[in-house]
Amino acid sequence: MAAAALAFTEKRELPRDEVDYRARAVGADAQPLSLQVVNMSAQGLMARIVGERPVGERLRITLPVVGVIGAEVRWSLGGRIGCELDRPIGMAEYYELLAALLKGVR
Repeated sequence: MAAAALAFTEKRELPRDEVDYRARAVGADAQPLSLQVVNMSAQGLMARIVGERPVGERLRITLPVVGVIGAEVRWSLGGRIGCELDRPIGMAEYYELLAALLKGVR
């Protein structure tokens, strides 16, 4: 699994911005999840999570500015997950989101 995570990391098109934001999400089982988003880009994010989530699982993550956005778990390792967003966030909206995340806005 570590090699898969590394391979995915090397394919990133955009650098990630460091954040520290507690987000709410819903997994495929419709159960609420709490994510600690630690970095993100306009195309994806990495978060800490209690337990493991299966690769390929679909999540619905609630973020400021963009609201609920769909994402797919691309890797899961040691209480961390990497997700690819269903759609890239436009850059103007992304910078507004990033500002809200850095301020800790809910």
